[in-house]
Amino acid sequence: MSGRAPLVPHRANQETTGQSYFRGVSEWVCGCCGRWRVSVELIRGRHRYRLVRRYPRQFGGGKDVLGEVGSVAELEELLRRRTPLGLADLREAV
Repeated sequence: MSGRAPLVPHRANQETTGQSYFRGVSEWVCGCCGRWRVSVELIRGRHRYRLVRRYPRQFGGGKDVLGEVGSVAELEELLRRRTPLGLADLREAV
């Protein structure tokens, strides 16, 4: 028998050695109308920023993913290109 640890089945939301499968999601929304949202996910040890536009319920609701990037600088560029917002206009969602 080798010196390895015994195999233990991991759940999808548990962190494993060397690679994280846990997706801790936080969300940021615009302070003006709440229509624009940025979700921040930790996927395999790296942060992914997803920009989403939400539609009001009276217009059928739903959401449209406008882009997904891997750094804050890319997020700032995506916000500048696709929305009337900047990073300073976002606040943490409750």
